[in-house]
Amino acid sequence: MTQTTSYFKSSPALTGAGLMLLAGIAFAGVNVAVQWAGMVNGISSTATAFWQYFFGFLFVLPLVWRRGLSAMRTGRPMLHLVRIVLAAAGVQVWVMALAHVPLWQAIALSMTSPFFVLAGAALALRETVTLARVGATAFGFAGALIIIAPWSETFTWHAVLPVLAAALWAGASLITKELTRFERSDSIALYLLLLLTPINFALYLGSGLQMPPLEGWLVLLAAGLLTAAAQYVLTRAYASADAAYLQPFEDLKLPLNIILGWIVFGFSPDVTFWPGAAMIVAGSIYIMSREGRGRCAH
Repeated sequence: MTQTTSYFKSSPALTGAGLMLLAGIAFAGVNVAVQWAGMVNGISSTATAFWQYFFGFLFVLPLVWRRGLSAMRTGRPMLHLVRIVLAAAGVQVWVMALAHVPLWQAIALSMTSPFFVLAGAALALRETVTLARVGATAFGFAGALIIIAPWSETFTWHAVLPVLAAALWAGASLITKELTRFERSDSIALYLLLLLTPINFALYLGSGLQMPPLEGWLVLLAAGLLTAAAQYVLTRAYASADAAYLQPFEDLKLPLNIILGWIVFGFSPDVTFWPGAAMIVAGSIYIMSREGRGRCAH
């Protein structure tokens, strides 16, 4: 075993940070696959959401077969239900926001999620929220604002919608963290995909159950696989480290999404992207190195 591997295994903070980065890469892949399904294959948003999470559920079904019904055992069904409601509501509010708010501005405003998580982690989970955590989160959020420059846009009440979506997703993240104290990561991911499927099917049914074209199925399969992987890795991250500590690494999803979209679709970032992305990455690296040293010293 190498010294680097031993270092990561002995540091839950660095393990959580690494898992959060992997989750961000997987989520960026999900976003590209979903965007490809809509822009290239012409698949409706309701059809994409249903098949994405349905295939994701199929990909985690082997967990049930491998572990039996114990994979579905939970002592906190209401927490799972509230988590699913918050996650589903966040998606619906986010879609509504994108119909009225420019994409870059919406993404920047969604970066307010760490502030809700930090507040919730301190109040509900009784986690320690250090000045370094707050500072790194604020620094990364400032980088997101530089990329989007929301002050140059005319704000309306619709601009509140991405913030509301961020708050709903923050609530779901806090419940995920709480569940990791009592239940296995694979069970938590399984419940999310299982319970989201009927909600998405109801919306899909209401839109007319239009079937995707033949060339779109591979993209939907990829979206489902990446969704399952992202949810599982994200849950493992919350099981490894405090929710408040992990929040600055949430900011990495912005440059990851923009870079992958640039590679796949040729969307060229604005010149302000680079200093903003540098601030996001710097904030995450700072808190990772600071807390990693502190935990390894104990």
